[in-house]
This record gives sequence, structure tokens and C-alpha cells, in this order.
Amino acid sequence: MKQLLIIPDRSNLADSIEIADKYNLGFEYNDFFVPSVLDKKKTVDKIAAEYKTVKLPEYCTSHGAFFDVIPFSLDERIKEISDLRIQQSIDAAEKIGARAVVFHTNYNPFLNSEAYVNSFVETNAAYWGHVLKQHRNISIYLENMFETTPDIMVRIAERLCENDNFGICLDYAHASLSAMQPKHWAKHLGRYIKHVHINDNDCISDLHLAWGAGRIDTAEFYRCYEKYMPDATVLIETNAKENILASLEKLRADGFIS
Repeated sequence: MKQLLIIPDRSNLADSIEIADKYNLGFEYNDFFVPSVLDKKKTVDKIAAEYKTVKLPEYCTSHGAFFDVIPFSLDERIKEISDLRIQQSIDAAEKIGARAVVFHTNYNPFLNSEAYVNSFVETNAAYWGHVLKQHRNISIYLENMFETTPDIMVRIAERLCENDNFGICLDYAHASLSAMQPKHWAKHLGRYIKHVHINDNDCISDLHLAWGAGRIDTAEFYRCYEKYMPDATVLIETNAKENILASLEKLRADGFIS
């Protein structure tokens, strides 16, 4: 049975719980990637405690910090603060009981010389390999963001896949904005994909529309999912309640969920 997730709305948690119960969904927490939250342990503890006042879904993940997080930087100070944000994100995820944390690669597609790409791959593989070994009891998923093709992520995944707690998070909507069709992302990264983000857009901007409300070929996604990543968990990555419900009804009408 597919494990789908939604982003819980902490300001209206009862609604999120009701939807999760009705459709057998998990949560992906989006409360712990903001630097001003991560810097205040009391705030992190308060948010986690607030969630724990209700019966949460059994399977949950968390989105890690991504604003200016560049652990592959040549600047040691930037690497230091990036590592701090990543460690804080993992600590918060463990506190709330998340099974995995999603981090962006933050690759800059305009710096595409062979030397830069090689350095990016090797530095990321070394850094994340260390993090994966530090935190054996939680999974780390690297998500495509600005990459124009899956090639770089394939190279990183090849170096990290020996770690059981490593996986790729394929953001299918981000892939739809790239230079390569999303089906090719699914094909090339499929063996490493453990988590997927879906929402819709106009294939120009990252709009986070309800699934089926934009121009992404939803039928092609279903084919790719079944062929290349059939065991991956799936986050419906849109925030508004009406968009979440519309997405779920679309997925049900299309037979992707029962």
C-alpha cells in the first residue's frame, strides 16, 4: 500500500488529523527549516510538544533547512553555519519522531564547469556520507531543486547508496521545470528514490498548485512511479486545505490511491 503524506497545518491541526485519518496519510513537517525557529531550542520544543498533544500519524518525515545551506562551500564559515542548520534540522526531526529529513542539494546550475561539478559531487558525497554515519537511526533524503538534469544527483547517489539511511527525494514538479522531462529523472534516479514530492505547475514556475490543476502530465507520473520508484513514499506538497483535498480526490479518481 502506498504511503502518502501531507504537510500539517499547525494552526488548524484538527483538520490535518481528520484528513490524515480519512486517507491513511502521514505528515511531512514544515515547521523546522526556518533559521529563527532552529536557533531557539524552546521554540522547537514548544512546536514538538504542541504536535504531541494529539495522536499523530505513525509515519512522518520532516523538511530540513535550505535557506543558504551550502555545506559544499569553499568558505569555511559558510560550511560551518550550513552544518549547524543541518544538524539542528536532524535534531528537530528526531524530537518530533520523523523517520527521515529532506534536504535540498542547492546546486547552482550557472556554475557548470567540469571542475566545479566534480568538486560539488565529491564534496557533497564526503559531507553527506559523514552525516549519514553520524545519524544511523534516521534517513536523509537529498532533493533536486535547481539541477537541470539528474546527472549530478546520480553521481552523488552512486557514492552514498551503500548507506541504508540514504535516499533521493525526487521533486517531480521541480523536474518538470528542468531541461529534461521528468520521466527521465525518474528513470535515471529510480533505484535511489525513496521519497517523492508532487504538486502541479504551469511548467514555467514552481507554483505548488493542487495535483491536476496545472500542466504536468499526471498519467505519465503514475507510469513512472509504478515502473521506477514503486516503493517510494509520496508527499502532496501543497499547503492550502482545499488544494490538499483536491489533490487527494484527483489521485483517487485516477486510481493512484484507493
